[in-house]
Amino acid sequence: MNNSHDPRADTASPGWHGTTILAVRKDGRTVIAGDGQVSMGPTIVKGAARKVRVLAGGKVLAGFAGATADAFTLIERLEAKLEQYPDQLARACVDLAKDWRTDRYLRRLEAMLLVADASSIFTVTGVGDVLEPEHGVAAVGSGGNYALSAALALLENSDLDAEAIARKSMAIAASICVYTNGNLTVETLA
Repeated sequence: MNNSHDPRADTASPGWHGTTILAVRKDGRTVIAGDGQVSMGPTIVKGAARKVRVLAGGKVLAGFAGATADAFTLIERLEAKLEQYPDQLARACVDLAKDWRTDRYLRRLEAMLLVADASSIFTVTGVGDVLEPEHGVAAVGSGGNYALSAALALLENSDLDAEAIARKSMAIAASICVYTNGNLTVETLA
């Protein structure tokens, strides 16, 4: 067994954490909420990052988790796909995922996207996944599972609207996950 430590491992992947992105659709409204925290190891590097974007002239929302530069590259590619396939979010996401999976440069990108329009939500990954949630709720990032669980519970057991569910779920995630904070960016489509 080799117990030697490779010092390059410390710089190759700096241990960045810290994103919780949540999408909620209820009663004709779609919301994507993202926290603002970026951490490197046990240190908070930034508390007010903006990880949710409005695309396609206000018709599409996108939130990202992972490497910021990689996510921006993917969002730019998604915007080009949305121009190529206007009002066809599913097709744009599938085409992006196909390129992401097969392109030698893109497949090295380390990020995940939550993308939504007024009627659909998709999780898009670099392994070719384009997943549409069954219950109108999806989440990615370090605190994603916490926010997802809270949102599903609130969706089924409260009269809160989509934005209130997203905000409350993100607050719950922030109270549990050390890589999530309460500094939110929230965008809504009706």
